[in-house]
Amino acid sequence: STSLFLRGAETRFTAVYIDGVRMDSQSTGGAAWESIPLGLIDRIEVLRGPAGAVYGSDALGGVIQIFTKRGEKGFAPFVSVGVGNRGTTKLEAGVSGASGTVDYALGLLRDESDGFNARPIAGQNPDKDGYRNTAGNARVGVQLNSVHRLEGTLMVGDTNSGYDSGLGKDDRNLHTMHALGLHWQAQWSSAYKTKFSVTDSRDEYETKPSVYLSDTRLRGYLFQNEWREGAHLVTATLERREDHLENNPIDRDRSQNGVALGYGYNAGGHTVQVNVRHDEDSEFGGKGTGSVAYGYAITPQWRATASVGTAFRAPTLYQRFSQYGVASLSPETARNAELGLRYAQGSSSFSVVAFRNRVRDLISFAGAGPCASTFGCYANTARAEYKGVTFAASHRIGPVQLHGSLDVQRPRDLDTGKQLARRAKHHGTFGADAQWAGWTLGAEVQASGRRFDTVANTNVLGGYTLVNLYASTRIARDYTLLARVDNLADKDYQLARTYATPGRTLFVGLKWAPQ
Repeated sequence: STSLFLRGAETRFTAVYIDGVRMDSQSTGGAAWESIPLGLIDRIEVLRGPAGAVYGSDALGGVIQIFTKRGEKGFAPFVSVGVGNRGTTKLEAGVSGASGTVDYALGLLRDESDGFNARPIAGQNPDKDGYRNTAGNARVGVQLNSVHRLEGTLMVGDTNSGYDSGLGKDDRNLHTMHALGLHWQAQWSSAYKTKFSVTDSRDEYETKPSVYLSDTRLRGYLFQNEWREGAHLVTATLERREDHLENNPIDRDRSQNGVALGYGYNAGGHTVQVNVRHDEDSEFGGKGTGSVAYGYAITPQWRATASVGTAFRAPTLYQRFSQYGVASLSPETARNAELGLRYAQGSSSFSVVAFRNRVRDLISFAGAGPCASTFGCYANTARAEYKGVTFAASHRIGPVQLHGSLDVQRPRDLDTGKQLARRAKHHGTFGADAQWAGWTLGAEVQASGRRFDTVANTNVLGGYTLVNLYASTRIARDYTLLARVDNLADKDYQLARTYATPGRTLFVGLKWAPQ
């Protein structure tokens, strides 16, 4: 499984949407990142900090919006093939375009690899743990007239990967997902527009021959209204969510109804954004959230910002109704404050953001309690604080564009004072891109401080620095050659104790895209 610690927050504290379709697991909590096919993504937008007043439950640490490609005028097919070490092969193909009132984009992906020994320890099978992944996406829009647009989106993925289950024993992880959305937009006037969406997503995880099945299904209904008058923007949203989990012996549902209001103002160098929201959960009742943000343009280049906000995350159905579950668990809640300063001129930019996000009623795995298991139960026993400063900058020197970011943070358990598991206090990324003699050349450096594998701060995971290189060039009018080397120095490091990482990875690809 893949963890995402946005500003040090738990994976389940980041709300994830694919083309507006909410993704989540009511078993583990949070989106199953390892099942999302990266090759079908066009762009990603990241909102850092609690956003419960806009997005409802789940957005304690932030929000990530994933978008697939939208068709543009003309007809644009492409085919991409590539090979890498460890028997890795990849095939991608797609077509996009627009004609008259219809735009479309279709894509297919297939990649597989022999993999590597993911658990090189005694008692586990010393074989390679490979995978194969098949995925596809479709996005079709119709401009019915000058007022109404109808759009449908679909992403599906199927992953089959190997996993050691003992000496000489292997399991197969069978992971399937889909994100389906139907969206209707109407521009009633220059000031007023609406959007209505019906979405459906699924996250199914199964293991064989060991018997395990977890199946999450989410259904959503969203009605948004926007009224813009000069420097003012008013929004009103109605939303209903329906969650279902099947994980033997669990077969449970829950629903949430939400109403949200927002007001924005942008004029004279001043920007104000105020949001409030109330969610009514079928299990634990009502929950209110709010946020206020202010920005001021000190000069055309410098801008200062400040914001405060609250958020919550409802317990998963697994946390409430599994053998380790407690039905009376309370929602996890967050309160965040941050200050920022940004500079931008031409190709140069700089920003610094200081934040502090405190979470109460944090759900953790505690000792024996009111649940059916004598091994332990989930409980609202913890408090956490995610505090830090993020620096980011970019600058051009001749033909070279430099960019980088550095997080200095302290994700800690407020009750014990200990550092939260698998999160470093320092993490940075730095890169350089250049155009030279028809080539696009680039280098990346990823660096992380040490972490602890457990909440007790035992079993230190050492820090690491990775160097990645990439290059591409057009070798003919319609053909582009690309190459990439990840972990150039073949650094040996771990993100979770006793689990190996790939080491040096090589990949070469060829893409055909008619000009």
